[in-house]
Amino acid sequence: MSNRIYPREELIEVLGSFGIGDVTDVGRYGSGHINDTFKVETASGRRYILQRVTDAFDKETLKSNILRVTGHLSAKGVKTLEVVAYENPWRVYKFLEGYTSVDVITDPAQARLAAGAFAAFQNALADLPEPKLRPVIPRFHDTVDRIRQLDEAAAADVKGRRASVAKELAFVDARRAEAAKIVDMMARGEIPERITHNDTKINNVMMAQDGSNVVIDLDTTMPGSALYDFGDMVRTSSAAAAEDERDLSKVYSKKEYFEALVHGYLAEAKFLTEAERENLAFSGRLITLTIGIRFLTDYLAGDTYFHTTCEDHNLVRCRTQFKMVESMEAQAAVYEEIVRSCR
Repeated sequence: MSNRIYPREELIEVLGSFGIGDVTDVGRYGSGHINDTFKVETASGRRYILQRVTDAFDKETLKSNILRVTGHLSAKGVKTLEVVAYENPWRVYKFLEGYTSVDVITDPAQARLAAGAFAAFQNALADLPEPKLRPVIPRFHDTVDRIRQLDEAAAADVKGRRASVAKELAFVDARRAEAAKIVDMMARGEIPERITHNDTKINNVMMAQDGSNVVIDLDTTMPGSALYDFGDMVRTSSAAAAEDERDLSKVYSKKEYFEALVHGYLAEAKFLTEAERENLAFSGRLITLTIGIRFLTDYLAGDTYFHTTCEDHNLVRCRTQFKMVESMEAQAAVYEEIVRSCR
């Protein structure tokens, strides 16, 4: 999400170009980091979501992927986002009436539901016909490549911040040996490539009172590993504190939430191989490390990717991720046993 201020007249003009002319209100919406998102109210009572897609994506690839994924899910009777109009860089979705989301999980049942929703999402896309979806951001969860980008940002040190993050850089150095585990297993064919969501935060599952749910924010849906999706669920859904919590004593991974994620995911993810199952607990640590590296890289590069509200926002986020990694490492044996026991 950019810091740009959009005049109401500009947004009205964009909506008008899509045939939406009875707008009564349009304003910022949601808590996403990347795209600029607006909720649209109209005199007819119809509501929409308007988004301007960030330049971080290959926009034409993204458009093609979104239309194929939503079309495939709709044809199978799976509730999904309904695209009203899409002309880069703008797109319009129908507002999901009756659905809400949460930013922080407050109950293990929510974690179980979210995990089941993302597993069902993967199941529903398993038979997407050729050609394969194209990556909108190549090597998105490739920890080795993310470390390479971190090394480059640290060497350039464009904002003179490197000296202040020596501890964080040492934290990454101590874990370089395990960074390539999943990408190497995929390269050897030991873990299969699947269609994955790649941003499995709890607030990307919209829930209704009748128990139905819709997986949203499909921008990073592309080829990847199921372990990346599960790992990011562990990172976000087992967290005891917000992603930008400054008091690190409040930051840890909740075992009961991890257990709920495992049960919810494995109840739906019947497609998993034994190698994928064996690395579920590890995937949480790896993806959390990877996201922390991304925050640290952006901090060193001058905060050019993630939206920030203060000068050290990305550094604060990095530190919460690394504290989560330490918490998962301390509970590694327990987490492994939880996965083994859930057969």
